[in-house]
Amino acid sequence: MSLAPALVLREGDRERLGDLARLPSVPSGLAKRARMVLLAADGVPNAQIARTVGVSRPTVIGWRDRYVQGGIRALEDEPRSGRPAVIDEIDVVVATLANEGRPPGRLGISHWPARFLAAELGISFASVARIWRKWDIQPHRVEGLKFSTDPELESKIRDVVGLYLDPPANAVVVSVEEKSRDPGAGPDCADAAAAAGPAGAAEL
Repeated sequence: MSLAPALVLREGDRERLGDLARLPSVPSGLAKRARMVLLAADGVPNAQIARTVGVSRPTVIGWRDRYVQGGIRALEDEPRSGRPAVIDEIDVVVATLANEGRPPGRLGISHWPARFLAAELGISFASVARIWRKWDIQPHRVEGLKFSTDPELESKIRDVVGLYLDPPANAVVVSVEEKSRDPGAGPDCADAAAAAGPAGAAEL
């Protein structure tokens, strides 16, 4: 997979972007976009920026393009119409699980409470709570989570979720867990597995 070239900043923008990313008075959404642009300017790959900031890779690409087209002003929130904003559930899931489920150190917390994540993403607490319930995510119970570095992870998640939400006619989903067999296991072990019957098969 080819890597995007380092983003070229406009004259004087690096210092301004640094202020936007650092100052506590800046809305969290704008601060996050400023961090994305700064990392892109440093030549950090889009997939790595996504994991660092806690968004999806397409989101990073989108804000890079917005900066190229309109500079810092293009990173600001656009005026909202009367229509409710569409919340990308994948962005919320990725933000929750990025960095092994740990929030940024500046927040001084060990895991994401829904209200904190909602403030970081600029969405409502109720939306975060609803998405966590739907995906069965419990950040306070995450220990030693390893978040995949696969750059195609988001598309794979969408494919799997789409299959469960809207399966084709006569579709069958099979999940198989591979387990290594102990070379020293004798006939007794095989007999024991067979005796387990459906209970043992339920693991497959």
